Amino acid sequence: MRYLLLLVCLFCSIPSIVAQSDSIIGNWKTVDDVSGQVKSVVEIYKKGDKYYGKILKIFVEPGEDPDPICDQCDEDDDRFNQRIIGMEIIKDMIYDKDDNIFEDGDILDPENGSEYDCRLWIENGKLMVRGYILFLYRTQTWHPYEG
Repeated sequence: MRYLLLLVCLFCSIPSIVAQSDSIIGNWKTVDDVSGQVKSVVEIYKKGDKYYGKILKIFVEPGEDPDPICDQCDEDDDRFNQRIIGMEIIKDMIYDKDDNIFEDGDILDPENGSEYDCRLWIENGKLMVRGYILFLYRTQTWHPYEG
């Protein structure tokens, strides 16, 4: 009887583990740290056992290029001089079920061409996005986007 109860508990926990790992999949709006303005919509998706993110939409001020290119990216990067809309800016994220975070990938800031190590996690229904180099980091809060 105890073994049956243990098996039932184990099988009941598997869907919640899978649901957690897929909780970042979807569309997220990014918000500028300084102005508080919505900057873009990023789609997070899974390829194989890794997670990626690409820009679906950007919000620009009047007079700004509505479909800019990444001219600040490193010239050796295949994203150099490519359109930002449709660009994959998050790459190779791996889900760590023990810590319930996504890590070991990187994120590109197409505005300045800088690439950072990346960590993602869900907190209160929002996607926390941390870009870092060594012990220096910046964390943004991305909000679910439906539109």
